[in-house]
Amino acid sequence: MQPSATADSHPLVPPVIDVDTTPRAAIAARIDRLPITRHLWMLVFLVSLGGFFEVYDLIFTGYIAPGMAKSGLLQTTTHAFFGFTGIAGFIAATFAGLFIGTFGLGWTPDRYGRRAVFTVSLLWYSIGSAIMAFQTTPENLMLWRFITGIGVGVEIVTIDSYVTELVPQHMRGRAMAFNQCVMFAAAPVAAILSYWLVPTTVAGMDGWRIVVLAGSVGAVLVWFIRRAVPESPRWLAMHDRIEEGDRIVRAIEIIVARQSGRPLPPPPPVIEQPVHRRASLAELWEPPYRSRLIMLIVFNFCQAIGYYGFANWVPTLLIGQGITVTKSLLYSFIIAFALPIGPLLAMAFADRIQRKYLIVAGALVVIVCGLIFGQVKAALPLIALGVLISFAGQTISVCYHAYQAELFPTAVRCRANGIVYSASRVGAMMSGFLIAFLLRDFGVSGVFVGITACMLAVAISIGMFGPKTNGLRLEELNH
Repeated sequence: MQPSATADSHPLVPPVIDVDTTPRAAIAARIDRLPITRHLWMLVFLVSLGGFFEVYDLIFTGYIAPGMAKSGLLQTTTHAFFGFTGIAGFIAATFAGLFIGTFGLGWTPDRYGRRAVFTVSLLWYSIGSAIMAFQTTPENLMLWRFITGIGVGVEIVTIDSYVTELVPQHMRGRAMAFNQCVMFAAAPVAAILSYWLVPTTVAGMDGWRIVVLAGSVGAVLVWFIRRAVPESPRWLAMHDRIEEGDRIVRAIEIIVARQSGRPLPPPPPVIEQPVHRRASLAELWEPPYRSRLIMLIVFNFCQAIGYYGFANWVPTLLIGQGITVTKSLLYSFIIAFALPIGPLLAMAFADRIQRKYLIVAGALVVIVCGLIFGQVKAALPLIALGVLISFAGQTISVCYHAYQAELFPTAVRCRANGIVYSASRVGAMMSGFLIAFLLRDFGVSGVFVGITACMLAVAISIGMFGPKTNGLRLEELNH
């Protein structure tokens, strides 16, 4: 076979490495030599648009909770620890669905492709969310919340691997920060819609139902926009679809070369990849992936309790500090603005400082600010501390989404991410019951003592056992 027939079709693009010699490795090497241009940012942006509505769905859980309680559909707390007629049960149903999506179906993007699963899961979420908005009993509400969560779970696993594989290694941290910025722009949108709509009714319909429907409609629109995103060339190469992967990379190279205005640098030395075969789950329990898997399972379980223990309960925690329902939603909206701004700021240092160190620092900030939050009553300090906690939480989020996707090979990246993510789904599912219990018996300060314990586990697991990843090629980390 000759080198790609299109090798000389653009004067700025050097000839492609002979695909007879290193077909899989050549595609990965060609991606890793790309300079950062508008086209690469646009690819990340389009993938992130799908994630916008997944985050919208997760974030509005806390904001619509007071509305569901006010309408009488759900209770704020229940007498039993595992009470399924309260807000905690609604949160649990969300993360139970996410668990099934990540653990049970996390292998599907590795089998069927990032692009195909991305599309199906986004449509799944949209339909399930629309049906959920019209439920009138706690049981049916929980059922459709669970079904919707499955689609969201698959989507999140797919997005992390998708972004990680589309960009060169010197862009991964910034690309994931940008991805998180776009996705978490949904937080203030969900907050302001909830502030406007949750206390009211629209055409006889409770306002919280309109908030749910808004996300469902938007996801359908993005489903059409997303069709412009190509399949992951790394995934195609791993599945011996070399010509398709070469064609996609070649198209990207031509656009990037034109936008950069100079010849592309030569690809770095190739790192041979194994011949594709169906990956076994048992392989993840062999070195070096076993220790990485265990570390990330512990990390995900604990960070989910700490992160969602605050994010999903912001309005309720503010009410517990003496703030009225309406003002708690307004203050939550202000705090929510930190969610997209945090990743935007992280773009300045995401590839400069080791991701593991940023995760540890973020956990320590959550601990300090959270303990103070539980003690103050004035509005301004509560808002300031809430913003700082959000900034720290988003720094953790930006870093670990890139970090755990880097630590596993392409053939099993989504499967491995699904397993470790499933631990966070269990943690998040338990967080609703745990926070409700701590809030009922120990107040807001008790809630943050629990969050502190979880964030200490986060700092220890990543700080002591996490490898360094910044600037290393995916193939180096998983050779």
